[in-house]
Amino acid sequence: MTEPNVSVAIMSNNEITFELHGDFECSCNGKPWSGKYIAKYENDIITISNDSETHTVENNTTFYSDDIGANTFLLREVLIGKNFHWQQKENQRFQGSLKFLIEDGVLTAVNVLPIESYLTSVISSEMNATSSHELLKAHSIISRSWLLAQTDKSKDIIASNQEYESEIKTNNELIKWYDKEDHTLYDVCADDHCQRYQGITKLTEHNAQEAVASTRGIVLKYDDKICDTRFSKSCGGISESFENVWEPIEHPYLQKVVDYKYDPEEYELDLRKEAAADKWIRNNPSAYCNTTDERILSQVLVDYDRDTTDFYRWRVEYTQEEISAIIKKRSGIDFGNIIDLIPIERGYSGRLIKLKIVGSNKVLTIGKELEIRKILSESHLYSSGFVVDKGKEIDGVPSKFVLIGSGWGHGVGLCQIGAAVMGEMGFTFDVILLHYFKNTDIKRIYD
Repeated sequence: MTEPNVSVAIMSNNEITFELHGDFECSCNGKPWSGKYIAKYENDIITISNDSETHTVENNTTFYSDDIGANTFLLREVLIGKNFHWQQKENQRFQGSLKFLIEDGVLTAVNVLPIESYLTSVISSEMNATSSHELLKAHSIISRSWLLAQTDKSKDIIASNQEYESEIKTNNELIKWYDKEDHTLYDVCADDHCQRYQGITKLTEHNAQEAVASTRGIVLKYDDKICDTRFSKSCGGISESFENVWEPIEHPYLQKVVDYKYDPEEYELDLRKEAAADKWIRNNPSAYCNTTDERILSQVLVDYDRDTTDFYRWRVEYTQEEISAIIKKRSGIDFGNIIDLIPIERGYSGRLIKLKIVGSNKVLTIGKELEIRKILSESHLYSSGFVVDKGKEIDGVPSKFVLIGSGWGHGVGLCQIGAAVMGEMGFTFDVILLHYFKNTDIKRIYD
């Protein structure tokens, strides 16, 4: 196998400002292009213009260069952290080709580049240059494995000629999950929905370059198939299983892992049980990811994450007016007053898979974990691993709801903060990987 390319959607807007630095050719006319441009999509027409001329171009028009090391392009006001609490815009620089295509009636800028170049940026975006080398190597391998597993998965879905389903909806229940299969015109997106990718903006003297190079072509395999290696910021002490977050398919290597060197005492560790989950979430058990060490946290928490200090255990409080307004806004359903939030089903980490919202106008069970996080917050809750306390009732209506929670993210696979702690404790990249992905093999599939 030779090193493949990857196509990454960077941003979508009906007007995109970009700059070509160096010599690029356009598939629209084969002539050299350089400088500042604006791409627009209106009235079903794509135009690209600068101060002196305007070109009408076709869908999938691509700007490419023979020397991706010397020639780069810049995209202005790229939205990152979409719908999360750290949402912001950045100007970002990229290597490789720039493609413009239409998706859902909007112009989308896509970067096409070799996978190892992509991975160097991903690791730089997900981690800081101060990260331990073993953590960076471990993350390089899981990021590479995840990407290649997703492309294989997409090919299988296309070959099966079946429409991918990610929602189960009845009058009383809405179960929805969000995965890479949302993307059909490119391989991955550039934000947290897939993997953070911010071009070469943060590559200066970053240890990620050495980590990616030293693990070139190495992936995790299970039963001779590339593993769908997931990761999140903090598992909260116990990791979640794949089928409880995404489609109902069990992966033996994406199952419950206690994130410590031994099982914490005095806890029932089957957190699918409500009493066990309640005790686990309300307390502070030992775990690799249970750390307040700023030096270690700075390895994983990039600039816009650093405001988050309560990721292992957290608390959110809403008045009745606040929670009823948020749920109405985020779900599009008028539940009326919120009477109760009832856990229906939990996963192995204590994360809620199903939650019943009881309102004065409507009762509905929702899931899976990200849908719960989206509906109960203006952005996203840190996780769906929470228990609920209600305030004083007035005429049967609680005055407030307090969510006491555990972990940051979906909790499946590698726990980034836990892995950072393991790296600082002297564990090597292979030990870190085999802690989170049991019974897998570490193999090189291309040079």
